[in-house]
Amino acid sequence: MQTVKAALSITTLALVMPTLAHHSDSGYDHESLVAFQGTVSRFVWRNPHVSIFVETTNETGQTIEWAIETGSTPIMRRSGWTRDSLVPGDEVFIRAHPERDSGRSHALLLSLETSNGETLAQVEGNDVESTFSASGISGVWKGLSTPAAIFGRNLSNHPLTEKAVIAKAQHDPLRDGPEAECIAVPSPRIVTASVVYLTEIELHENSAVIKSEFFDVERTVFMDGREHPEDGEQTNQGHSIGWWEGNTLVVDTTHFEGHPSGNGPGVPSGTQKHVIERYTLSENGKRLVIDIFLEDAEYLAKPFTGVVEWNYRPDLQLFRYNCDPELSRQFLLG
Repeated sequence: MQTVKAALSITTLALVMPTLAHHSDSGYDHESLVAFQGTVSRFVWRNPHVSIFVETTNETGQTIEWAIETGSTPIMRRSGWTRDSLVPGDEVFIRAHPERDSGRSHALLLSLETSNGETLAQVEGNDVESTFSASGISGVWKGLSTPAAIFGRNLSNHPLTEKAVIAKAQHDPLRDGPEAECIAVPSPRIVTASVVYLTEIELHENSAVIKSEFFDVERTVFMDGREHPEDGEQTNQGHSIGWWEGNTLVVDTTHFEGHPSGNGPGVPSGTQKHVIERYTLSENGKRLVIDIFLEDAEYLAKPFTGVVEWNYRPDLQLFRYNCDPELSRQFLLG
């Protein structure tokens, strides 16, 4: 089979939402498309992303194997996929975004058509108003894509220190990124990841627990009146304390360990990073509004503020992520 490559606008396809929170998503050329027919050689149902390996022939008749990256298992399950959706030997037609200038046969799935005419894709990120109303902030929540996109764009354009500018310029999305080693992103990126990964909030007498599907992150917010420790351990998600201001839960987090992409792709975060999140339920109970304050003098030239919104989705359940670093490394350039 022949591989066809053509430039196009993402908006002309309207098949799936662009993927979020992939460790190497920015390493793909979203303005180009590869489209080809081939035979499934392997279908790997593991995280950080489900992978499809497809054999086809190029223009010279040589057999090549394409490695096709998709979303993680939670995302794909909610998109209608299962671990039995494909088996070796299946004939498929692939549409995908290729890697940027890598010279490898790697691509990010846009859609897949089976021999019986069924189209499989990743469907995520719609902003339809929730049909459920919460009485409080506890429960399962799914982020709205538009506020998250605005938040991400504003943070990406936020003034950086010289140290951050250098780090961002040297960042290679196909080589760098602790997500490839199954290391989670800290707040606020773990908050914006709720566009494609569900979040669940549990309220207890002296604490709150904020769980994310993304890397199975579980953040404990201490609400017993304690302060941050003076010489406490620095961790990936930091140390969080919280309190109520009326009906708003305030979460104050410090003691982060350094992270090479903690303030955005390629923008590091430091050990002096400080994040305040304010969780407020909308009047109709359908949405949770999260006001975020972020300061990190080592990498951000000034503090940043933004707003994220989540839909109440008690009809959905969180799935385990169980990241597999060995699989992730297969998609990194050697």
